[in-house]
Amino acid sequence: MPRIIFKCPYIKPGTAKAAAHLNNYVRYVATRDGVEKLTPDKAALPATKKQRAMVERLLRDFPMCRGMFEYEDYQSSPTRAAASEFITRARAERLGAHGLFNGTNDALELSKIAEEVANHPGNVWLPIISLRREDATRLGYDNARQWQALLSTCAPQIADAMKIPWEQFRWYASYHDEGTHPHVHMVCYSADGRSGFLDKDGIAKIKSGLAKDIFRQELMEVYRQQTQHRDELVQQSGEVLKELIRQMLSGTLENPRIEQLVGELAQRLKSTSGRKQYGYLKAPLKAVVDEIVDELAKDSRVASAYDLWYQLRDEVLRTYRDDLPERLPLSRQTEFRRIKNLVVEEAVRLGEHTEVFTPADTQELSQAGENADPEPEAEPVDTLEVFGEAPPAVVWSARYKQARTFLYGDDDTPQDHKAAYKLFMEEAVSGNALAMHDLGRMFMDGIGVDADADQAQIWYAKALSAFQTVERQRPNRYVEYRIGKMYAGGLGTEQNDAAAAKWFSQAAEQGYQYAQYSLAGLYSRGKGVPQDDAKALELYTLAAAQGFPYAAWELGKRYRDGTGCISDERQADRYFSMAYHGFRMLADQRPDDRLQYRIGWMLLHGVGTEKDESAALGWLEKSAELKNPHAEYLLAKHILADSAATPERINQAIGWLTHAAESGLDYAQYALGKLYRDGGPVRQDMTQAVIWFSQAAEQGNQYAMYALGKLRLEADDPAAALRWFRQSADLGNQFAQYQMGKLLLSGDGVAKDTAGAFRWLTESAEQGNQYAQYALGKLYLLGKDVPQDRESAVRWFTLAAEQGNEYAQFFLDHMDDSPSLFDSATRLLHHMGRVFQEQAPPPSDGISFVDSKLRRKIREKKIAMGHKPDDHEEPVQQLR
Repeated sequence: MPRIIFKCPYIKPGTAKAAAHLNNYVRYVATRDGVEKLTPDKAALPATKKQRAMVERLLRDFPMCRGMFEYEDYQSSPTRAAASEFITRARAERLGAHGLFNGTNDALELSKIAEEVANHPGNVWLPIISLRREDATRLGYDNARQWQALLSTCAPQIADAMKIPWEQFRWYASYHDEGTHPHVHMVCYSADGRSGFLDKDGIAKIKSGLAKDIFRQELMEVYRQQTQHRDELVQQSGEVLKELIRQMLSGTLENPRIEQLVGELAQRLKSTSGRKQYGYLKAPLKAVVDEIVDELAKDSRVASAYDLWYQLRDEVLRTYRDDLPERLPLSRQTEFRRIKNLVVEEAVRLGEHTEVFTPADTQELSQAGENADPEPEAEPVDTLEVFGEAPPAVVWSARYKQARTFLYGDDDTPQDHKAAYKLFMEEAVSGNALAMHDLGRMFMDGIGVDADADQAQIWYAKALSAFQTVERQRPNRYVEYRIGKMYAGGLGTEQNDAAAAKWFSQAAEQGYQYAQYSLAGLYSRGKGVPQDDAKALELYTLAAAQGFPYAAWELGKRYRDGTGCISDERQADRYFSMAYHGFRMLADQRPDDRLQYRIGWMLLHGVGTEKDESAALGWLEKSAELKNPHAEYLLAKHILADSAATPERINQAIGWLTHAAESGLDYAQYALGKLYRDGGPVRQDMTQAVIWFSQAAEQGNQYAMYALGKLRLEADDPAAALRWFRQSADLGNQFAQYQMGKLLLSGDGVAKDTAGAFRWLTESAEQGNQYAQYALGKLYLLGKDVPQDRESAVRWFTLAAEQGNEYAQFFLDHMDDSPSLFDSATRLLHHMGRVFQEQAPPPSDGISFVDSKLRRKIREKKIAMGHKPDDHEEPVQQLR
């Protein structure tokens, strides 16, 4: 692997000797020529007396020569050849009368520079940068011009590492094309004589930056592989963690330490306020997460992936380091913060059950904001009149702009959708493709008109045809972008990612930032083009460089997560900040509910800006006033969770939640259904609860399906309950699976199906449902409908008991009682009646169940842990 060698001695000012050394050094590195040549047969002989004297004089006159690589060679082997190399030292490649250069092309006066450096009142650093001859030749660093270009590029980074303000930083250098060690000498200092400090971290930063620039091409493949292995490690860690938690819930986990740690973390996170991400946790909780990560690293799959990643990391480090640092534990490796956040996410998921709201807002941004970008104003497009009086056109006319003002409203103009529709229609009739597209949107979303998807597609198709006609007449990158957007969204045509990519590519090649951004999204998702994170990063960077905040947002996420690049928190913060300020600028230009929602979300979570909940709620309210359902939902969640909220504020929150539900957000519909079912902030209304649960269920919300099943069961309609439970169970809801098993086994109001019942009970139990586990244990113990199986009964009782099921623990505690377990169980279950009979009387053989006081205590504990007994699980007293 290529290597770069970097040394950085320095001279302190204040003495005549130091000044003389600096003066001599500058002249030496700028002008020294090598002279003496040795014949090969004498090269290995000891250095001559004359050579030794010359060496001593050089060391006396130029003490800094002791740091030269040739002097190190001479010390280890004082031959004539080594002495000659050291004495000749530097045939400085000259750019004129001397070899000195800096970041400008100005002619440099050697004597003036030497005098300036000699009289400098502050520290002077004298870096030496060396490459192997074969690397310098192969990579083109065998001439002064190439080094001048490199150092000019790296100078800001060197100044930063030396803690010298850029405007105060001064540097000079000369290139020495010497033997096996072609190298450059630098002279660096601050103009004010006061700034500057270089420590080990600064030296490492300079070496790293130089190596990455010099060996950029050779390291690209290493970086690509490193990114791939990092992604695999994160994925592997997540899978292992989920597997461990599944084992933990089923009672089969054989790692008591990780079980203790994950359980502790889950419990403590429930009482932790604020954002539940690693970076926001307090130190004690971070320590728990770190220990869990290190336990994960002991898994052979994770350890193997980490080792592969580290091998590639070391390969990069060898470009500029002889001594590789000790390998860090996975928990201390900053590039894998995502694993720590995975641990936090899984612990939160473990500790939470049903809440008033489904946490859709825990995503980076809602779907509404994530895939939406502002529409750019059209660039001028000439059109030909080929359709009589109304040729297709793409123009932001005064009438079209007024229509948009009515559509969105501003500080001076209230929203007026009817006026907007009228003006859009006039523009569309006159051939404006932009107005046709906006009419399609109004019909699709029901803005100012009744929602009509068919009519929307008609207008979208007209807009697409007009865009294509204009493009054929006068190719234009803005029009190409708009055509691509319509193919990407299936607007007025069949959805076609490949066609979208083709149109976006045409516009992107002309430097159009909106197209670059959209094309990057396709590469990121592998839609219509091969999946390529590196290409996506390149396109996002091009768009962000033109001030496009949506691209900056994507870059922030990628540098944070290390997607297609090396994880870089500083770069991530820079791009998030760029995105935030860009969104603010766009929002100041015109009110846009999606932008306002984005800004509010970023303020609420402290992304790209300081966390400011008060300001965040202000922006979210602006968005909610424009009827953004995601903002309405998020506001309602915060207000209804605030115990100090006023009645007026609560009513406002209910209004927002209702509108979000009416807009079709399934988790808002489910939340509203729960409010009506439970009462409290609203009057209890079971009819309304059923309506909202039904709407959410129609969109595939498994919790709403389960809630409907529970309501039908309470209404003594087991057949209807079974239908809802089945739909929810098919989506993996463990509580619905348990209810399915219970109904099918009992046959109360439905056809009895023992095989189906055991299948559903087993699926629920395998997901960790303690009630299903307890039920299976009883059934195997009794031997009714299934063969009696003590071993299976013990296994399921154990799994349930490990989750705190007191009744399962009772059976386990009395396994060895006399008379036999099965006789005792038979007498016990005789008094209990059927397996699932509610409110069974106590048995008469002296075996007593947990009393009501303890049951109440268990219930309170479960509620404190996030359970809501009447929502998605059976209350304890119903499972005795």
